[in-house]
Amino acid sequence: MHYRNLTTVVYIPAWIAANMTREKLESDYEFLERYIGLDKVYLETHREDIDVSSEQLSMIKSFLEKKGVKVSGGITTVTPDFEGAVPGKRRIFNTLCYTDNAMRSKVRQMAESAAGIFDEVILDDFYFTNCTCDSCIKAKGDRDWISFRREMMQDVSENLIVKPAKRINPNIKMVVKYPNWRESYHFTGYLPKDQQDIFDATYIGTETRSPKYADQHLPEYLSYSLVRYIDNSWPGRNGGGWFDTYQCWSADRYLEQAYLTAFAKAKELMFFQWSDLIDNRFVGGAGIQLKKLDDIMDGIGNPTGLPTYIPYESSGENHIEMRLGMLGIPIDATPEFPSDSKTILLTESSSCDKEILEKLRRYVEAGGDAIVTSGFMLKTQEQLQRLGLTEACVTSRKLSVTRYQINSDRAGYLDDISPVTFPEIVHGNNDSWSYVNGGNGDYHTPLLLESTYGKGRLFILSIPDDPSDIYKIPEIVVDELKRVIFDDTYASGKDFSMFTYDDGSMIFYRYVKENIRPSHIKVYTEREVSCLKDVMTGNTIDVSTITVWENWQKKKRYVADLILTPGVFRRFKWE
Repeated sequence: MHYRNLTTVVYIPAWIAANMTREKLESDYEFLERYIGLDKVYLETHREDIDVSSEQLSMIKSFLEKKGVKVSGGITTVTPDFEGAVPGKRRIFNTLCYTDNAMRSKVRQMAESAAGIFDEVILDDFYFTNCTCDSCIKAKGDRDWISFRREMMQDVSENLIVKPAKRINPNIKMVVKYPNWRESYHFTGYLPKDQQDIFDATYIGTETRSPKYADQHLPEYLSYSLVRYIDNSWPGRNGGGWFDTYQCWSADRYLEQAYLTAFAKAKELMFFQWSDLIDNRFVGGAGIQLKKLDDIMDGIGNPTGLPTYIPYESSGENHIEMRLGMLGIPIDATPEFPSDSKTILLTESSSCDKEILEKLRRYVEAGGDAIVTSGFMLKTQEQLQRLGLTEACVTSRKLSVTRYQINSDRAGYLDDISPVTFPEIVHGNNDSWSYVNGGNGDYHTPLLLESTYGKGRLFILSIPDDPSDIYKIPEIVVDELKRVIFDDTYASGKDFSMFTYDDGSMIFYRYVKENIRPSHIKVYTEREVSCLKDVMTGNTIDVSTITVWENWQKKKRYVADLILTPGVFRRFKWE
């Protein structure tokens, strides 16, 4: 191990492994060892039309193990048409058709072959199916594609992958890697809920590349949030996070993937893939930053954050919780309803749970504070009104907001702001209360609305029509949301992330984006503290005190001032 808190891993795809020479392997190893330190390698046995020979795999494996590198196997379950398989199927990425007997035999052979060589094998994230050939249509029958693929991939996972592998090697650890497009898992047969009873462990894709151009709607915060989601899905069995160099046109954009994967406490940092890293300028930067990451994670607690309910097999408001995470709101996504938490966030994805309204009613009535997005409201508002949780509703009308008004002790007004389109929310005056209004001309709509029910509260958070416009919301509005959510500690401002841990640690990171400069933020807490300590340097920052009115109550808060520099991560604790 080269680091105390990180395991560095590199993946070798089949096309690299098949053509690797001893001399090239030695040269590449020296480069990777020098710059990132090589703890482990996943060595792929099959991809597309390449089956790497046992002799070639043995040569690479033996060389690396003699260097002290742990070597596991990898499989990518894609293949072009081959003799014996039914030709002419329209298979995106050449993923397999699992109603084709020849392809079923092929995937079983992949698993058995790898199991004869390795004690651990990972399936790359092409382990899904999108085939709609005549045979699949016939097998589907009256079921929808989601139901059909769920049942089919359960069968494939258990009977064609895991059981055959374990017959060859009873001690083998079979790992399924899930991709970065969590919102779409269920459409193509990815089953984190069901497959946890079949596979030994999981892995997660944390590559976000260039969010502007990546196909899968990937906010930078995904590199943290998806690790947490999979950790909460398969507690203790998430192997690590996997990121790559593609569409990363700056070193900072590349390295941010590694930072956030580490902040989420992923066990392994997977650098994909071997040949892309050789002589790559990104790797030199990684070598410097990995040592800093290792230091900052020393002795840190377990990640915490605003529990956000994302049920299995759900989609809606694509990754909106991750965008909130980039406004400095710590998010902890979970597939289980967080009934024991003081405050929770529900998005449109949460409405995919058929029992969500009764869960929500019980939660709020018992004293919980639930924040629901306008997308959640649109899916559930008629039932919410019947239950009496709120009289408010989201209409079909839109408002181009150029003015913001804060309706609390921090009463403030911002005019002539660049327009952002929000859905209109209507409500009964004084039956519910708007903390923030957004307006244009002499009309406005609530952007953060509170309703009470039993001992708790229901907050409606309006989400812009264009999700990326969430970053255009003024800081004073973002700060009001944070103050409503967090009784204890929060940080003012936006364009940064705040990662919190149960030992009281806080890591702050300001993203490197166009026109981003160092920013001044304030960190608030209700706890009586003497200073804010920089854990890495030991330096302390003095605190001041302010008195505020919140929920018609007088409160005292302690405040520390910070400067966040883009691309620099820092860890603090109150003392």
